[in-house]
Amino acid sequence: MIAYITGATSGIGEACARKFAAQGWDIVITGRRIERLESLKSEIQRECSVKVLTQNYDVRNLEEVKSNIHQLDEYWSKVDVLVNNAGLAVGKGPFQEGIYDDWERMIDTNLKGLIYVTRELVPKMIENGKGHIINIASLAGIESYGGGNVYCATKHGVRALTRSMRIDLVRQGIKVSVVSPGAADTEFSIVRYKGDKEVADSTYEGYVPLSGEDIAESVFFMATQPPHVNIEEIFILPTAQASSTIFNRSN
Repeated sequence: MIAYITGATSGIGEACARKFAAQGWDIVITGRRIERLESLKSEIQRECSVKVLTQNYDVRNLEEVKSNIHQLDEYWSKVDVLVNNAGLAVGKGPFQEGIYDDWERMIDTNLKGLIYVTRELVPKMIENGKGHIINIASLAGIESYGGGNVYCATKHGVRALTRSMRIDLVRQGIKVSVVSPGAADTEFSIVRYKGDKEVADSTYEGYVPLSGEDIAESVFFMATQPPHVNIEEIFILPTAQASSTIFNRSN
């Protein structure tokens, strides 16, 4: 079994890589930070008896996506599960004060990058007669909140794409699913607040957030259902979170 995981250099993507490998899956891990990719590959190969292929590219760049996926040989082309994890939030504030570069990074990564990778891999899944696409969305794709504007729009888009893909691919026997996490303590907030660790850490004060490992468990559960079962969506929150803005911070 082969899993292809984008954005595997940290957080949910890294946790998914470790989870699938620990269960005996061969994995393709992608990301922009080559040092982290190679370090993760070495660590996994020391701990697990699996094959690991690294692909160093930016999902926002269509030519890089095409080049890397077209380089997959006959073995690695037989992808069983694609985990579209690469994504980010950049900045948070009123729409009228939004920064175009931040918006473009989110749209290009969260939507266009997911579209590019999936479009290039799906024909291989159809040729193989099976496959499962698992997209990582967010609570922000279910409800919008102040300051989230374009990020929320991209994650709403991921969920809409998931449903449309499922309709388009159902006759080819391809499963399509989405995982929508709430607050998770990964590099998400560090990136959103542009390296301001104090502000990022305050996001999780007073409660226990989700971890990348929590979400990887849900992804792997989806991926290992019987062939006739497709879990379309898992919506997962920390126990202390009720909505995008309501938390029990009493801990």
